[in-house]
Amino acid sequence: MKIYKLLIVALLLGLMGACTDKFEEFNQDPTAITGDNIEAKYFITKAQVKLIAPDRYPYWRGHLIHADRYAGQFCFGFNGSWWSDGLGYSYSGGYTNATWDYFEGYTGTLVTYLQITGEGGDRENPLAYSVGLVMRSLYFMYFTDVFGEIPYSETGSLDVLLPKFDTQKDIYWGMITDLTTAIETIGTATSTGDGNEDLGDNDLFFDGDLQKWKALANTLKLRLALRANGAEGDNFSVPAITESMGGTFLEGFEDNALLPKDDVISQWNSAAYGDVWHNFGGYGSKWTVSKYVINHLQDNADPRLSKYAKPAPGGEITIPQPESDDDALYAKRRDFILANLDEAGAVYAITLNENGETVVTMDEDTYYIGQPPRLNGEMYDYNRREFYSMPADYIVQAKNESLPIAPEIVVSSADAYFMRAEAIVKGLATGDANDFYRKGLEQAMLLWEVDPADIATFLADSPAANLSGTNDEEMIAIQRWLINYTEGFEAWAIVRDTGYPAELAAGVDDSDIYGMGDLNGKYPQRMRYGSSPYTTNADNLQEAIDRQGADVQATELWWAK
Repeated sequence: MKIYKLLIVALLLGLMGACTDKFEEFNQDPTAITGDNIEAKYFITKAQVKLIAPDRYPYWRGHLIHADRYAGQFCFGFNGSWWSDGLGYSYSGGYTNATWDYFEGYTGTLVTYLQITGEGGDRENPLAYSVGLVMRSLYFMYFTDVFGEIPYSETGSLDVLLPKFDTQKDIYWGMITDLTTAIETIGTATSTGDGNEDLGDNDLFFDGDLQKWKALANTLKLRLALRANGAEGDNFSVPAITESMGGTFLEGFEDNALLPKDDVISQWNSAAYGDVWHNFGGYGSKWTVSKYVINHLQDNADPRLSKYAKPAPGGEITIPQPESDDDALYAKRRDFILANLDEAGAVYAITLNENGETVVTMDEDTYYIGQPPRLNGEMYDYNRREFYSMPADYIVQAKNESLPIAPEIVVSSADAYFMRAEAIVKGLATGDANDFYRKGLEQAMLLWEVDPADIATFLADSPAANLSGTNDEEMIAIQRWLINYTEGFEAWAIVRDTGYPAELAAGVDDSDIYGMGDLNGKYPQRMRYGSSPYTTNADNLQEAIDRQGADVQATELWWAK
């Protein structure tokens, strides 16, 4: 972790406070950006931070309530939590608006950077502009993969007050085109220029190293093309995959696109998980790790288990019988909880108390046990906190304690390897899929600081260490989903695109146990649009809904149909 970078983030966001209220003015009139002290490098920092680690409001309501939990990686609803794990599966205007407004409101930051560096801008620089094109594609990938059709081609245009919503096919083609332009423009260049023209330390991903930006662009190009492949009307993914496979990728540990977390900066400028985890009091706002994450890691002797989660607290745990539940329903719900302990391999003893309620005794801080997602509010008394693993301290570390905090994963080298393996397995490219897969596993573990000796043991012994030839697409999808742990937007997209983990993608069907939500148990395919476009851009929004389908969570996106 490069601590000096974190201080730069705090310093720059503080210094730029006087400028941020002018972003709307900049978006209206590029000529407003003037002065010898305005440099592109000061805007790239804000563009990165505000996209990847926004303030606590969208971080909590967009990332954690929706993306991370739709991805099947985190859960609420245990006894002591303030929220049922059904939260997010039924529409909430406030939570949805926080997510929509976060994405929609981001455009000013990026448009400003592109105006400065683009043709005719005050700091015209094709190389710096190429970095902006990569950021633009990253941003729109998040935005469209959450909602579907969104304003794209007319966003940022000074002549358009009410931008049209573009189809996902056109958005994907536009993003791939921008990435190709960036790759070609960067060529062999290593920096955006000398002196103030060099993004340098202000670039929190790569310290201004353009060859890494080129590799990121090509890695994103492959991601988008693989996702678009096979969708209705797709006529560009195969050439894009071929082009990408011939280019450079994020390869090693130093190539990972990560956003370091600042230890000082206010959560209202840039948030971390710890800002939610610690700031609501008690266990109210804390969360557990899902059974899908824990079981996949544990069943394959994956050494990332202790990096992702902590053992369940355990101890002597009473499962009380609510007055509303008769004996049969109590037995059903209790047995569901016990079956989950069995599935995780926990060893425990059972006794009955004087009320005939089940008391479970198991060793403290010993077993990794994941929580089943989407449990309904009636499961609250059964779903005891002591039964479940919570995220590792590194992930939810509080600020201002001089301890390392897990960075935000933007795009990893591991995923770049896994995607190349996927392209080969699907017959879209040639090469040694298993070699790419195994290199991806190695990089995935290095990213989470697994000991090299443990990596070697895993690669030698684990059933997940080699493609089997029969379920290769599933194995790759699961590893892509796991490496995007804590990056819920991408992990959720992987589930929708591939159908894996299959148990998660299948949804739920027992209303005695699960919260069925507005989806009637189905897996969420998108988020509903926020209120803003309904009041400000209703005609264009309605055209999008007419094309895409009803504005509900169950409507599949273009690439997922």
